[in-house]
Amino acid sequence: MSSIARRKLDPGAARVVALMRQTPAVAGEPSAEQARAAFRNSRLALASPAPQIAAIEDLVAPGPGGDIPLRLYRGIEAQTGSALPALLFFHSGGWVVGDLETHDVVCRQLALLARCIVIAVDYRLAPEHKFPAAVDDAFAALNFVRAQAPHLGIDASKLAVGGDSAGGNLAAVVALMAKDADHPPLALQALIYPATDFHGSHTSQQKLALEPPLTAATLAWTQAQYLRTEADRLDWRASPLLATDLTGVAPTYLVTCGCDPLEDEGRDYGERLREAGVRVIERHFPGQIHGFITMGRLIPETTVLIGEIACALDAAFHAAIDHGFGPHED
Repeated sequence: MSSIARRKLDPGAARVVALMRQTPAVAGEPSAEQARAAFRNSRLALASPAPQIAAIEDLVAPGPGGDIPLRLYRGIEAQTGSALPALLFFHSGGWVVGDLETHDVVCRQLALLARCIVIAVDYRLAPEHKFPAAVDDAFAALNFVRAQAPHLGIDASKLAVGGDSAGGNLAAVVALMAKDADHPPLALQALIYPATDFHGSHTSQQKLALEPPLTAATLAWTQAQYLRTEADRLDWRASPLLATDLTGVAPTYLVTCGCDPLEDEGRDYGERLREAGVRVIERHFPGQIHGFITMGRLIPETTVLIGEIACALDAAFHAAIDHGFGPHED
């Protein structure tokens, strides 16, 4: 019996894993373009139906490497003269794959359920643009949203950052950068099974090294594409778990999964945040796999995850972080 089977996979997650095991492997290492096409196709096939929302608008923000494509999702129509809170969202994909389309449904759902604006960031990808290009774009996008908030119909006092996997890594790093730059406090950082540590070796990675959807080989490949040198592993902008000072960073909604190699480093980051006095609400999905937020067509529990993130955002935007759903720790 495999390690992932012993961890009692959710039935929907088991279907996804079975499909992935049946998919023919690419001979040798894939090119970045091959990996991007495969990821896009799989996420579009696994996504839930896209809900209708009030408005969608494509934008560009100035960045250190040129224009950064953004997509603004307006969940509801605001009353004339009023502004909505906003979530800046960073997609997953190991800093190599993923784009505005792979997470379109997720952003629509969050905008609708959290009654806010979601701005998805199409940051530069590796290996064409190695670390810290994605970090630089992510922080530039936050600066743009703050500066342009009145023109975008956004309440700049109610901003949050979030993302899944590599996007959760970027959200964590941007929250730290915003704190260090003395920005106004962020309402929340929503870290969905985030990558937080390029340096350490965690038990969950070892036990799930051969299990899809995120094998040790895939992790090693994405890291090789993203990092310039081995020294980058120790840079807190790649490994926020290694940041020396987490005090004063945004309140945190943290998601971990029991069948995910990144489970341990996510939990370790949550513990570091708590030790620094940061309020952390941790939601654990024991039977879920890495990446399940974009797999709603086969994994019904995705609806629960989206709904709870939306509740956390809504509570944070209205200064009521202490909500009562799901298991959490202070």
